[in-house]
Amino acid sequence: MPSGAAGAGDASGVAGRASAGGASGGASTTATAPLPRWINGWRDFTESWYFAPLTGFALTIAALAELAPGTRTPISVAGGFAVASTLPLVWRREYLRPVAAVALAAFAASLLTGQEVLITTVLAALYTLYALARQLPRQSAGALAVGSVATVAVVYLATDTLGDVPWPAAVVAVLAAIGLGDARRTVERAGRTEAAAEERNNETLTRLNAVQREQAVMRERARIARELHDVVAHSVSMIAVQAETAPYTMESLSPEAREGYTEIARTAREALVEMRRLLGVLRADAGAEAESAPQPRLDRLPELVDQHQGAGGRADLVVQGQPRALSTTVELSAYRIVQEALTNARRHAPGADVHIELTYLPDRLAVRVRDEGAEARTVVLNRADTPGRTAALEPENAPSGGGHGLLGMKERATMLGGRFSAGHAESGGFVVEAELPLTREDPARDPGTPH
Repeated sequence: MPSGAAGAGDASGVAGRASAGGASGGASTTATAPLPRWINGWRDFTESWYFAPLTGFALTIAALAELAPGTRTPISVAGGFAVASTLPLVWRREYLRPVAAVALAAFAASLLTGQEVLITTVLAALYTLYALARQLPRQSAGALAVGSVATVAVVYLATDTLGDVPWPAAVVAVLAAIGLGDARRTVERAGRTEAAAEERNNETLTRLNAVQREQAVMRERARIARELHDVVAHSVSMIAVQAETAPYTMESLSPEAREGYTEIARTAREALVEMRRLLGVLRADAGAEAESAPQPRLDRLPELVDQHQGAGGRADLVVQGQPRALSTTVELSAYRIVQEALTNARRHAPGADVHIELTYLPDRLAVRVRDEGAEARTVVLNRADTPGRTAALEPENAPSGGGHGLLGMKERATMLGGRFSAGHAESGGFVVEAELPLTREDPARDPGTPH
């Protein structure tokens, strides 16, 4: 194989391996059948460093052997032309163009001087044309074709060396060799372009996945910062305020007790400062999401229902049991569960009636949200924790506050040691149910969170 052919073959092999590597990495969806073992062995052989010298010497020996049975001996003018037409192919990998010039010129000279036509030298000349066209650009390959056809025409007009070969067959053979080389070059270039494009796509996907993971981490950090601020900061601030006001409301306190309350207040203030410093770190990359506004509680459920109705939905709220102040975490979780359920109802059952039930039990708070359903429902997700039931799968970019659809609701409930289920209701529609255990202490309701 000529050096250009070998070089292009190397590029083709690299492109093929890159394409296969992309497919195995998951970036490509095209599956190809494995090649037979002998094809892979032949490809490795043609890409080896010793392929060109070995085949070049073999062609030279074959040309001399072809002369031996004839009337001329290898040590003759015909033998010299045969060697000059084949032996340079030993160095075709490194110096294709000079080698092609020497080999083709020697073959043309042998034809013009009326030397015996050898099958070996004809094959070597056609192969040289093929290899040269495989390396040259399209315009240069066209010029090579014109020059080769002109040379064939001169040989037929000036000599009778190719008298036994019809001139159309000679022209077709020359053009076919050059055309095959040009076609192979086009295929190899397309393979290299496809491999490069696939590599760029893989790099783009890798960067995109990294950005998405980073954004997910940033969103989670912002969510943690908000919840810590609104839950923990409120409680710590209440401890500090009560510890500071206790000496003024209880006149009978001993000096030791007053000093103890002062120490409690000081420690609470220090803890609050340290916690806010930590929240500042968490919010560093959170952007606009790092606001410190207080999280909603159950007294804002009527506003949530009004918002749902303003968006074209229909909902009603029923409160059973004796309402009382609950811990901030329980109220926030219940509010978010109702919010997520209403968001799912608007998305998956637009216009359906939604019934919200809030039940205060002695040891827990029960939340139930059921919509009447719609004809078109989304894809369902089987949940292992609710056998025999299915739940609508909400997209991760749902514009709800603080969760990822049903998974976010479940996490809020299980975080408190409660239970959660979601699925199609027996009477139609979709139902979300959660039970949130109450904490041992129920702090008094506070309208806002101190900052």
